[in-house]
Amino acid sequence: MTADRTADAGTHNSLDLAAAATTTDAPALEERPGRWIANWDAENKHQWESEGRSIARRNLNWSIFAEFLGFVVWQLWSIVVVQLPAAGFTFSTSEIFWLISMPSLVGATLRIPYTFMVPRFGGRNWTIVSALLLLIPSIGLALCVSNPETPFGVMLLVAALAGFGGGNFASSMANITFFYPAREKGWALGLNAAGGNLGAAVAQLAVPIAITLLAAGTVNLPVAGLMWVPLILLAAFGAYKYMNNLTSAKGDVAGSLAAAKEPHLWVMALLYIGTFGSFIGFAGVFPKLIKDYFPAFSSISVGAVALSLAFLGPLVGSLARPYGGRMADRMGGARMTVTAFASMAVITLTMIWTLPLKNFWLFLVLFLMLFTASGFGNGATYRMIPVIFATSSRAARSGASSVQTQRLASSALGLISAIGAYGGFVIPQVLNASNTASGSYTPAFYGFVGAYVLMLAVCWFFYIRNANRNAMGHV
Repeated sequence: MTADRTADAGTHNSLDLAAAATTTDAPALEERPGRWIANWDAENKHQWESEGRSIARRNLNWSIFAEFLGFVVWQLWSIVVVQLPAAGFTFSTSEIFWLISMPSLVGATLRIPYTFMVPRFGGRNWTIVSALLLLIPSIGLALCVSNPETPFGVMLLVAALAGFGGGNFASSMANITFFYPAREKGWALGLNAAGGNLGAAVAQLAVPIAITLLAAGTVNLPVAGLMWVPLILLAAFGAYKYMNNLTSAKGDVAGSLAAAKEPHLWVMALLYIGTFGSFIGFAGVFPKLIKDYFPAFSSISVGAVALSLAFLGPLVGSLARPYGGRMADRMGGARMTVTAFASMAVITLTMIWTLPLKNFWLFLVLFLMLFTASGFGNGATYRMIPVIFATSSRAARSGASSVQTQRLASSALGLISAIGAYGGFVIPQVLNASNTASGSYTPAFYGFVGAYVLMLAVCWFFYIRNANRNAMGHV
């Protein structure tokens, strides 16, 4: 009996020592040439608290700045197209919508390869490259809009290059994922995403002011691109000087292929088109809609500069995103997503029915409510993905370990964010088709209402109706 107790005590002591070693005996971080860091283990609390947290935070700060500029460049054409007639351009409405939507088409497509660039080249190295790539569409825009004789095909090509900014989101999120432990990953990724989304709002606020400042009643459109060049160079320099590459960052092409075989990935991609796709799509067309419906309010003079209130849409949508995730933690992501789609449908219907009143301020408030609902939906939908893959994916039902399901969820997040961004192309093109066919945007808005109702039903059917039966719990 005594011997047994002694053996048990010895076993417990050995386990305690092993646990202590895991917690405190972290492998020493090894700095290598090119600002590479070896032996990174964010899950090791001792390493994290002693030096990992400060390194991760520094990389996060510069990642947010670079991604912020990516969103700025991604949205530049949505602002500039409204000013093209004043600069002597005579493009049709259909051509204008192509200039608005092309950056989103290219940006969404680039998100897929961008996801794998960090493991291939290193997070720091790719941030430098992806930031410098933003110089091409920025300077290209300045050159194009300086000459009203620029052919539409050239303008469309340069607008497509603005998609470089949309791709930045995927590589930036992938990079920060490697730096943070699971317990803090959500907050870090939320900050990274919100910081990037704010770029759309800042661009729509700053560009109209900059192009009319000292322009003596006209517009100086090349400034819309050139004004960001110093900041892009600063972001590239900051990444070069202060960011790091991690040897532990590994690509997961196999994980992405496995995730693509999961039906839930495609269901969630549809829902994300409805939430994030609405955010980025309406952010792109909002200046155009204001000009078409209420031309007197398209540009508001404030002293010597012009101000567009279109920036308020992406601003409130960006700020709502982290709160959507937080509320999803409390009431469930599926319930929050259903609530968001219901709100978006009702708000869009109200906007359609009140348009005959020709009240700009009512129109603005309703659109800001629509942006807010889409922002809440963004956060809630994104929060659902890891929970679903941990509980209801084919892998989870087949008894896969938590490590395997987390790997699938991580890969799914990248693919879903890419697919969702196609909403930025779909929404302008649907509005364009509606206007071409009927001379009005109203049929398109009714189509959006129908899409929101459909997505609400899909979310309810898969993630609420059978939640208890499928042991999905608080999704």
